[in-house]
Amino acid sequence: MTKVTELEIAKMIDHSLLHPTMTDDILKDGCEISKQYNVASVCIKPYAVKMAVELLNGTDVMVGTVIGFPHGSNTVRVKVFETEEAIKDGAVEIDMVVNIGKVLCEDWAYVEDEINQIHQVCKKGNAALKVIFENDFLPEDKYKIKLCEICSKIDVAFVKTSTGYGMVKQPDGSYNYKGATEHDLKLMRKHTADHIEVKAAGGVRTLEDTLKVRSWGVTRIGATATETIVSAVSGNAVSGYDDPSGY
Repeated sequence: MTKVTELEIAKMIDHSLLHPTMTDDILKDGCEISKQYNVASVCIKPYAVKMAVELLNGTDVMVGTVIGFPHGSNTVRVKVFETEEAIKDGAVEIDMVVNIGKVLCEDWAYVEDEINQIHQVCKKGNAALKVIFENDFLPEDKYKIKLCEICSKIDVAFVKTSTGYGMVKQPDGSYNYKGATEHDLKLMRKHTADHIEVKAAGGVRTLEDTLKVRSWGVTRIGATATETIVSAVSGNAVSGYDDPSGY
């Protein structure tokens, strides 16, 4: 067992404020929670980046936002513009959704060009790029592995499992998602360059969940349950998981 502190857990968290129904007051409250718990970043809706930057001024909580969210279907030109605007507004982390349709038809030249164009904008603006695969929509591992290889080639900052909004129709007609699964996280860690980080998003809601994904090589999580996760540490070192598989 390894010991994990409250700060180490907090600095794994991107506090997610992305639901379409979130009002400005809810977003402001979320920024205050992010400040209170000293998380890694707040992941805010694009229009609210300026607000978050102002609210978090003087702290070391970073401001991030999403591009092509949640379905990745915008044109490359639009995604590039979104990224430029977000960085101009003060975002230092960019979570982009790949063009899922292009991934599924294996148009890898398109996919690589899109990620690379956005990566170049991020490099110019000193922002970290996280690439969201939306694994719930990818029925075979070959798609995820190829995306890991492309992201390694381009040298992005993070590969990321999900948006949290990749709903798939279930047999009973309802919609749900798996989000960050053990299989996918271990797969992504295995097939991505060692220095590129892995972000788990979708379904990480407790301290136990956080410790488990950490043991699989995850360094960042997207979470709405920040208070529940961090307060469970209660200022004391807790025991983390040691995965004998080495991820």
